[in-house]
Parts: sequence; structure tokens; C-alpha cells
Amino acid sequence: MRIGLLSDTHGYLDDKVLKYFAEVDEIWHAGDIGQVALTDKLAKFKPVRAVYGNIDDAVVRRQFSEEQLFEVDGLKVYMTHIGGYPGRYPARIREQLKRYQPGLFICGHSHILKVMPDPQFRLLHINPGAAGNHGFHLVKTIVRFSITAGKIHDLQVIELGARASADFVEVGIKTP
Repeated sequence: MRIGLLSDTHGYLDDKVLKYFAEVDEIWHAGDIGQVALTDKLAKFKPVRAVYGNIDDAVVRRQFSEEQLFEVDGLKVYMTHIGGYPGRYPARIREQLKRYQPGLFICGHSHILKVMPDPQFRLLHINPGAAGNHGFHLVKTIVRFSITAGKIHDLQVIELGARASADFVEVGIKTP
């Protein structure tokens, strides 16, 4: 199973996402979707699993849950939007990780791309960074990987390019 993972689109879908996700079997969105039109567009392209994020409105929250626990080809996956990092999980997340015991934990929110093992919970932690134009990140990122017999392999981090210049001005950074 080939997976395309993104987060923090904030209502903006870069056309390059569809190009890079052409080969995937499913698209997973780790929250801050921005509007259901975005996930509707993705769902016309590939099957979508998603969770809502802190900026998502009632329409998005009616369509998606705060967290998902599911299994893909023998790998238990736990996905939520605000999750922290190994050694720095909020109490609710620590409890869920103890309870669910996933092999893969996915979250978004920070706009910071991280792929790292968590030896305490014996899982891989992935935050795909931010794929949208809103936020403090400088480069839009997504992640692709495969799952076979409960193992993650062929993981790729993809940079989509700099986020829109208008946001640089919005946060007070001058562009050339």
C-alpha cells in the first residue's frame, strides 16, 4: 500500500500534490484542512482518510473526526492533528499511545516536518510539515511511503517549493 501524507493545507491545495500523489493508493490528511472542497477534490483523485485540525470549521468537523485509529496491511496507525513529539507528547496523546499501541503515529499542527522513531512507544512518528500557504513555514512539504506486511518503507520527503510570497509579507518577512 502506497500512502501520500499531508497536513496543514489551510484551504490551499498545491497542484503539485496531485502529481506527487498520482502513484499512491490512499491520501491521508493530518488536519487543518481548511475547507471540505479540498478533501472533496482529493477524494475524487484517491481515497482519503483525514482528521480535523484546530482551524477547521463545523463543516469539516462533521465530515472528519479528531482522531483515527486504523490498520493498513498489518500496521496499526493512530492519526490526530495536535500530537507533539516523542518525549513531548501532551497527556491525552500519551494515554492514547499507551492504549492503542500503534506502530505509526501521525500528527500535524506544528508546520515542522519530522520523521523520527519513538523508542519509548515503539513506533514511528511522522509530521509531514505544512502543504499550504498559511503559517510560518518557508517550504511546503508532503510525505510518501509504502506499507507492506506491517512495515514502513520507501519513505520520501517531498518539498513543493516556497509558500506564497503574500504570506511572507503578511508575517513581516520581506521578499526579494
